[in-house]
Amino acid sequence: MTAFYNEIDPYAAQWLRRLIDAGHIAPGIVDERSIEDINPDELRQYTQVHFFAGIGVWSYALRQAGWPDSRPVWTGSCPCQPFSAAGKGLGVNDPRHLWPHFFRLIRAVRPSVVMGEQVAGKAGLDWLDLVYVDLEPCGYSVAASDLPAASVGAPPARLRMVAS
Repeated sequence: MTAFYNEIDPYAAQWLRRLIDAGHIAPGIVDERSIEDINPDELRQYTQVHFFAGIGVWSYALRQAGWPDSRPVWTGSCPCQPFSAAGKGLGVNDPRHLWPHFFRLIRAVRPSVVMGEQVAGKAGLDWLDLVYVDLEPCGYSVAASDLPAASVGAPPARLRMVAS
């Protein structure tokens, strides 16, 4: 199998399985545990690893961009509530702040390419600072861009910051 999808929401996990079966996203397995419960050794056999997978948007988008399923990549759309204006503004003190768990797995397995996204604006930049501080000492180069959903034809602006 090529991909490991991690998604705790049962409804989204079932959608992932349907999208895999239909061939719309990379073939793989869907794991419904919390990222906190995943051991790095479990991930070493997979070419692509998608955390907070939702309904497979990263896999689908990568395919649309010409990224083959056989090319290694890890993705993670960490929960935005700790850093979003819609959340309580707790940032790193919010129990939904899961970047440390994502980073723990990255540091242990050392995937060649990691991509993620977060809300844009000051709150997202606070998150990005954490990403830089963690990844750069491990030898990763980090870059980010603000991409509104409208830039790909979606009606709302909904700014998102993409880091890779």
